[in-house]
Amino acid sequence: MLLTASLLLFLVCQRASADARFDLVGPKIDVRVTRSGVTLPIAAVPNLQPGDRLWIHPDLPPTQSVKYLLIVVFLRGTTNPPPPEWFTRIETWQKSVREEGMFITVPQEAQQAVMFLAPETGGDFSTLRSAVQGRPGAFVRASQDLLEAGFEEARIERYIADIRRVPPADPAELQKHSDLLARTLALKPNADCFKRSVDTQFTCLTQSGSQIVLDDGHGQTISDTLNGPASDLIAQASFTQAAGGGLYSAYVGAIVDVVRIMGNLHTAQYQYIPAISFPQAEQMNLRLNTPPSFHNPKSVLVIALPAVRAAVLPPLRTADPNHVACMIQPSVTLPVEGAPLVFSADFAHNMVLHLNTPPGAPVEADIPLTPDAYYGGLVLQQLPKHHVPLTDTPPGPRPLDAQRGGNAAAPAKKPTEPEPVLLTGTVQGMWGFDRFSGPTLPLQQLPGSGWHIVTRGGSGDLIAGKKTELLLASTGTACVHTITARPNGTKANIRIPFKAEPLTRPPDTDSATQPPIDPSAPLSDVLSLAVPVDQNITPGDLNLSIQQYDQPKPDEVAARTFAEPATVTSVELHAGDRLVELTGTHLNEISQLTLGDLSFAPTSSGLTDVDFLELTLGQNTPPPSTHQGEKLMASLSLRDGRVLTVPVTVSAPRPSVSLLSKTATPDKSIVQLTNPDDLPLSSQLTFTLKSQSPFPRNGEIEIDTLDGTLRTVLTLAPSGGLLLQDPHTVVATLDPLRSFGPSAFGALHLRAIYPSGMEKPITTRPGVPTQNGEIAARLTEDLSQGAMDAAAHPAAERNPDGTLKTTTNDTASVSDWVPLATLVRLPKLTQLQCPAEVTQPCTLTGSDLFLVQAVSNDPAFESPTAVPDGFTGTTLTVPHASAYTVFLQLRDDPEAIDSAVFPAPPPPVTAHVHHGGARSSHSSKEAAAEGSGSTATPTAPADGGTTAPAAGTPASPNSPVTTPSTTGTGATQKSPATKPGPSKTPSTAPPATPQ
Repeated sequence: MLLTASLLLFLVCQRASADARFDLVGPKIDVRVTRSGVTLPIAAVPNLQPGDRLWIHPDLPPTQSVKYLLIVVFLRGTTNPPPPEWFTRIETWQKSVREEGMFITVPQEAQQAVMFLAPETGGDFSTLRSAVQGRPGAFVRASQDLLEAGFEEARIERYIADIRRVPPADPAELQKHSDLLARTLALKPNADCFKRSVDTQFTCLTQSGSQIVLDDGHGQTISDTLNGPASDLIAQASFTQAAGGGLYSAYVGAIVDVVRIMGNLHTAQYQYIPAISFPQAEQMNLRLNTPPSFHNPKSVLVIALPAVRAAVLPPLRTADPNHVACMIQPSVTLPVEGAPLVFSADFAHNMVLHLNTPPGAPVEADIPLTPDAYYGGLVLQQLPKHHVPLTDTPPGPRPLDAQRGGNAAAPAKKPTEPEPVLLTGTVQGMWGFDRFSGPTLPLQQLPGSGWHIVTRGGSGDLIAGKKTELLLASTGTACVHTITARPNGTKANIRIPFKAEPLTRPPDTDSATQPPIDPSAPLSDVLSLAVPVDQNITPGDLNLSIQQYDQPKPDEVAARTFAEPATVTSVELHAGDRLVELTGTHLNEISQLTLGDLSFAPTSSGLTDVDFLELTLGQNTPPPSTHQGEKLMASLSLRDGRVLTVPVTVSAPRPSVSLLSKTATPDKSIVQLTNPDDLPLSSQLTFTLKSQSPFPRNGEIEIDTLDGTLRTVLTLAPSGGLLLQDPHTVVATLDPLRSFGPSAFGALHLRAIYPSGMEKPITTRPGVPTQNGEIAARLTEDLSQGAMDAAAHPAAERNPDGTLKTTTNDTASVSDWVPLATLVRLPKLTQLQCPAEVTQPCTLTGSDLFLVQAVSNDPAFESPTAVPDGFTGTTLTVPHASAYTVFLQLRDDPEAIDSAVFPAPPPPVTAHVHHGGARSSHSSKEAAAEGSGSTATPTAPADGGTTAPAAGTPASPNSPVTTPSTTGTGATQKSPATKPGPSKTPSTAPPATPQ
């Protein structure tokens, strides 16, 4: 009982010691295997077969003090104990063994091979043989797990060794090679290492235990012969950290199971500890995680030999099916994956790349290959023919050892056919004693030619200032070293990044400018280029320089960069209409729209909005004979020569109205307008429209200024401004001052808006048709008058751009614009005072004189008087006018010459003569003063000058006149002109002489 307790305590300690790393160096044993006359070192043997001849030589130091007994045993499954003759006793201290080793032949029906290395003691051999025969399944399982653990540890050791080749201070290279190693070795490095500082990333990655072993399936198949995928190693390696410490290699959790198996096999004399083999050539370098004990129970090292089974060839596959290897590149790596043991062990040897030349072409020699996980694949040993270095090429992989190469390069024969640019190569080699063929890879052995630009179905245009894909194709694209771009007219070269991508061949690539691509060529014969957005490249020619390996000069290709193309979201063409309306973006790039044999050009107003463009036919071109619902295709010609195709569906005919007549109410101003299209702002305009189709009851007449800043809508609603004479004739009334406000001026035009009966949210904005609705019309009308506010229209909603948003049951259809009138604002002229002397100027009195641009006394404006901008005075000095008429140029219509005719002054009033001429003279002067009708101080001289009466004073003799007040204060009072009374003003004339 005490002995049992002590053994259990020892096993617990042994279990804890198993959590340590396998970093204890064990004894060395040399092993070679001979099969069919071929001998290989144990490092190159992935499996044994019955009949193989093993040479085993314990490589113990001469000073070895403990005598080790080496026992080689073959197993044949978990339920069939091996016979006694399958156990071979090797006494390592014997001279013959130390000098010559021992040969052992693998028996028939053997499935596993295990070696035990135990200190020599009494009954040692029989004790170990009894243990194996008593529990063969435990040793079968231990053999499998030890082999798999060795494979996994070899992958981790390879990762750590290769990552040390990267300069620790280069995080980009560290990330790159870590990814390559992880892919080829099927490992997952600790991603947290790359989040650390640069100086600690390297240390983190090289710590054992920072990698997770992934299940590749190949190594497990090699080690597993009886139980299929039942081994616990992969599951333990993927999900278990030994003792929860997280500091050990991922396989240690599985090795704990091995130790448990070994612990259950203990006897009073022996305990079993695992030994993992790291073979190099013929040496099986053993590593232990527990120090051996030479006291009872003594330690027995358990060592697994390769499984006895048929060869499982490596499932190599290409990492990128579209990758084409360039054979003339200074360093060539074939990216392969799928078999980590090819890179972590020496099972694969004498590997070559066999070139599959087409019939008639010169036969190429096989090229030796070296597995190198650091570069992510199989590295070619470059032959002189395939090695053309460039000065700026970074150092490539290390040279291949000549002894590990394949067939020597044979001298090239004289070709009977031209060498192909593209060909394929197959990976071939030896897997232990067996030949294997790997993947077949596409290769390029000559520089590509015939460079041209292709498209991938859609537009392949290169847009200036935008990252756009540009595709280049040739007879071969894998040997491109650099691509630079030089905009036309500059000397600076821009380095362009590129990558090989598959191409979906469009049907238009076989044109004269774009030669067809060989369907048999690999899909990656197309390079995708992306011009960086931050480069200052303007529309125009772009020269591309393509530098290839083995080419002294680059190939030149000219590409053209374009501005951002127009994007058309809708095309609206009404039946029988001459106008086409486009909506979209970048519409300023459109120069013409072609529909059949008709060409539409942008209107004179051009791009009226960032998203709206109108195009029309030429003046002499009749409208197209299109019909509603007809589906057409239109071509849009851009200003840089590109052509876009857009579908067009013909809509219903647009409204058509014409102006029959118009009448303006007379204005009280004395300014006479000569242009019949000029409309005083204060006058009311009545006009008549004729509609080709019946005018709908919910139709509208929209009146706008040409710039779209002022707008009003007339409707048939009460007080809406429209009145139907008949279904085709509409009488409209417009009050410009009320509709547009006192600051309105300029040309007006109108159009009819007919709804089509579809409910749609509308947006009211200048220059775009309104989709009907009295609410929208009134909101817009009020907005034009400055009355749009929250109090007046609390329910009015706005779009993000500030425009009004309403909802109506109609979608608008609009007519062409029809010119209506030109709004002009008139000054208020009240008086023109001119002296009798024609050489003296006159004085023009009135208000709002800033509305006048110039004044002249003749219609030819030979000597005009300009009115300063912003003039706020009430009088102007103007040239002497004849017939009380001046000619004006109004600011609102400076092309027209208007006139202002002031009333002529009344004739002098003759007074009755009483006694003496002096009295009569005085009375005449009083009458003249009374006839002036003005309280202003006369400016005419006393020697007979005249003054024009005020504009509002009638010239009739019945008009009232004013006379100075008797108080002498300047006040006036009216008296009938027909009954002049004696003057109340003191006379300055000498008193009349009494009779």
